Amino acid sequence: MADESPGDAAGRRPLTSTYRLQLHAGFGFAAAAENVPYLARLGISHLYLSPVLQAAAGSTHGYDVLDHTRVSDDLGGEAGLVSLAEVAHEHAMGIVVDVVPNHMSIPAATYLNRPLWDVLRLGRDSDAAAWFDIDWDLCGGKLGLPLLGAPLTQTLEARELTLGEHGGQPVVRYHDHVFPVAAGTGSGTVDDVLARQHYQLAGWREKDEVLNYRRFFDIDTLIAVRVELAEVFDATHAVLVDLHRRGIVDGFRIDHPDGLADPEHYLDQLRDATNGAWVVVEKILQHDERLPASWATAGTTGYDAIRVVQQALAPPSGADLDALWRAVDGAEPLEQTELVAKNLALYELLRPELLRLVRRAVTAARDAGHEVSAGDLETALGALLVHVQVYRAYVRLGSQPDGQAVAQIDAQHAGALAGQPELAASLDLVRSLLLDATTKSAAGRDLVVRYQQVCGPVMAKGVEDTTFYRWHRFVALNEVGGDPAALDEPDPQALHTWAEGQSATHPLGMTTLSTHDTKRGEDVRAQLLAAGEDADNWAAMWSLVRAQAVELEVDEPTAYLLMQTLVGAWPISLERLDAYLEKATREAKQFTTWSDPDDDYEQNVYALAAHCLGDDLVAGALAAWVDNLASSVRAVTLGSKLVQLTLPGVPDVYQGCETVERFLVDPDNRRPVDFGSRRERLDRLDSGGPRDGLDDDKLWVTSRALRLRRDEAQLFGAASTYRPLTTASAHAVGFIRGERLVTLVMRWPGWLERDGWAGAAIALPDGEWVDVLNGRRYTGGDEVQCEQLLADLPVALLLRESE
Repeated sequence: MADESPGDAAGRRPLTSTYRLQLHAGFGFAAAAENVPYLARLGISHLYLSPVLQAAAGSTHGYDVLDHTRVSDDLGGEAGLVSLAEVAHEHAMGIVVDVVPNHMSIPAATYLNRPLWDVLRLGRDSDAAAWFDIDWDLCGGKLGLPLLGAPLTQTLEARELTLGEHGGQPVVRYHDHVFPVAAGTGSGTVDDVLARQHYQLAGWREKDEVLNYRRFFDIDTLIAVRVELAEVFDATHAVLVDLHRRGIVDGFRIDHPDGLADPEHYLDQLRDATNGAWVVVEKILQHDERLPASWATAGTTGYDAIRVVQQALAPPSGADLDALWRAVDGAEPLEQTELVAKNLALYELLRPELLRLVRRAVTAARDAGHEVSAGDLETALGALLVHVQVYRAYVRLGSQPDGQAVAQIDAQHAGALAGQPELAASLDLVRSLLLDATTKSAAGRDLVVRYQQVCGPVMAKGVEDTTFYRWHRFVALNEVGGDPAALDEPDPQALHTWAEGQSATHPLGMTTLSTHDTKRGEDVRAQLLAAGEDADNWAAMWSLVRAQAVELEVDEPTAYLLMQTLVGAWPISLERLDAYLEKATREAKQFTTWSDPDDDYEQNVYALAAHCLGDDLVAGALAAWVDNLASSVRAVTLGSKLVQLTLPGVPDVYQGCETVERFLVDPDNRRPVDFGSRRERLDRLDSGGPRDGLDDDKLWVTSRALRLRRDEAQLFGAASTYRPLTTASAHAVGFIRGERLVTLVMRWPGWLERDGWAGAAIALPDGEWVDVLNGRRYTGGDEVQCEQLLADLPVALLLRESE
């Protein structure tokens, strides 16, 4: 029933939880099917699959889609997916799939992307020319492809470009790359032939001058798709819609909706095509931002849930940790680091996108009767973009902007004006153009849409992928959609406020603690949250690491990140640690980068990592500290998991995270999962075997909560209520669902050993209650001591028995 559990309009399998599986050639549909019985016993209602359409060869994630007309052969093809669905259905489970509507892959062998091949071959006369978001005015009506390792003239001189044949047709080859030759243009030298094509090849460092297609962020090999056009939507979604119609797929997760020209229109299209399937969007909300109420979606994919769970459990030693960080990196505030990082992202990584906006703004201003130089408009647009605070303001063409959209643009305007008051006239003009959604100017309309599409990449590359690798006060909070400033106000009220809003507006949205995109897994963050309570040992550990960093000439902020990574991911191999440090230092873009790596600097960082792992003093102190933190780590790990599993929404378990998985950012989080050991562990626990260690505890809590959600779905459905639980202690946080379920978890366990419970208790509503996790019974109407409730486990899950 719609008000009991999130099944769709066709009355399909109730959706009470999901389990994310990262599919690839080494773990396809058949491998997933082998694990369905285990996941069903775990309590999962739906498999949640990474993208299933045909992706580029060797893809480990599926977001580089090549062909929307077929299910991935690498994963097992449509027959394999159908077989997986049949096995799932036999176990009363369904399937949710990830959808990539924003972009497609530009493969080396471009003929593998048939619409793109057709555009390269025929140019603007191609039936597929409208598929891709291309600024044809640049490069003289050609598609600019800055894919060469050097400028075109040098590449030609090196004879790296040759003429050849593919499928009986002439082509141009560049190592593994293959490009078509238009009919009747294949005679002459390679230079002659290229001059007559509908595309323009260039070196990758020349993208500012020639890159004229919208990308996914700054990835040159992902070209944006104009899914806002009905014919493109139909062609790219036909297989997925058909799979849903046939009952093979029940719901969808939408990747990067802010990249779309009109996210609301897209969601309306998908709702109409699927008769209202369950859909969640990978929307990253900032601070108190909420999803637009008009969107046809169940909610987000849960980064907002991560943020509030983290804030509720953040350590109380923020002042000490802040002082340590100031000693490491001075007093530069987070906001200033973000501003510098956004500038870098915009002008070094996203400059082709900025220049496109400038070209449109010049024409739009002229159409509106203003003559403004391109330089002035570029400065104004750049000033606005580096002051974005959310991933997008939703201004829809043809409609007057609502108050929230105007407020977001005005906030950018105010920030830019405060920093550069001399730009007032240009900023005012650009603001008016960005909010003029009813303009008849084609350039103005394009500016309105494309500006919004650039905001997300500025946030993602400037904040997630630069600031979070520079500003390391307490990296457990440096998470996608997270708030590093939450250390200043560790407060469970933020959790309650969010949950009450979620319950009222998006009760069937997704919640999560780990995803394929999180900067570090939930158990790394939990161990850091526990360690953050112990500021004295934190400082002592930093003193040991810092001494060696000075000797090896590694900058202190990077060494401080290394120390926290060791603490959170301990124990960790040097191979995994080095791979993480390579990514972290290159993403920081201060001493080394992906495009221009500094080998000497990186080797020094690796040497520091090796020393920390191999030195008896450092490694011994680290091992002893983490061992002493075990009870606190247990409390935070289980507490964060139980809160996530019982909040309003549909909880997702990222693959392997039903037990402890201390993984770091991708690709570390895509390591193979040992499902066999997890099956054996669950068998033993279900057979009455004793729990031994945190892996057992986490699997026990997760499986019992998931099974309860499945068996008592009405307690967690759209009609279920949420209210905070008064605990009279800073060391416990909890809430009541549907007046029949109480979640209570320990908070600040390290400080609890010092403070004690001091008689803190909770008042249970009348009735007979049983703790689902240990079978203990309680009578409502009287206060129950927190110390009693949390004696066996640092978490409690109380169910009031039906009369």
